Amino acid sequence: MTQLGLPEDIHACLFDLDGVVTKTAVVHAAAWKEMFDAFLRERDGEGFRPFDAASDYDEYVDGRPRADGVRTFLASRGIDLPDGDPDDPPGARTVHGLGNRKNELVLAKIRTDGVEAYDGTLRYLEAVRAHGLSTAVVSSSANCRDVLRAIGAEHFFDVRIDGVVAAERELPGKPRPDTFLAAAEDLGIEPAAAAVFEDALAGMDAGRAGRFGYVVGVDRGGQTDALYKHGADVVVKDLDELGGRE
Repeated sequence: MTQLGLPEDIHACLFDLDGVVTKTAVVHAAAWKEMFDAFLRERDGEGFRPFDAASDYDEYVDGRPRADGVRTFLASRGIDLPDGDPDDPPGARTVHGLGNRKNELVLAKIRTDGVEAYDGTLRYLEAVRAHGLSTAVVSSSANCRDVLRAIGAEHFFDVRIDGVVAAERELPGKPRPDTFLAAAEDLGIEPAAAAVFEDALAGMDAGRAGRFGYVVGVDRGGQTDALYKHGADVVVKDLDELGGRE
């Protein structure tokens, strides 16, 4: 293993954004809960079963493109809605309408509270760059670039594959490996020579399905066992644990 805690044949690092680079996973979980609870309350009345911001979030929406998250969670409750159109108004009773309402809530929370980065990740990114490895950010978020700019971290990444790029290239999102594979291709690196850094179970599945050389699970909420079960080679609570510090 290298000083970065990675196998010797790893030459690129592919980082998820929310929950790995930035402290925004909890913001997304809160927005999903607020949106789904309002929808379920309207649909089922006050006796509705609320969205669980831990188990439902981890299992059905975390790491997935927004519309896929809506579909997957609703399917878990036996609810089928029409997809609608990507520009449906927030809260419309369509997949895209609910997704747009969730995004509206996330942006409002970010505007109110700002965005914070994980210091351990920023230190690790500095070390990765200093050791000459290529880097990419791979996120389902359409707000990825704005978030990176807000924390002054855009310069850490050679390649960005986010929700905007995925839509332009028609790339299916996590748990499919296509976005990570696109990042590796843009870097000119074979998947076997790249490491994936993810906190979402869907991201673990994508890393394993893409046959990447190393998959690092980042446990921000007590799901170490689940991350290993979904394909992590190693699980850390913070990237500082991998090394890289002088």
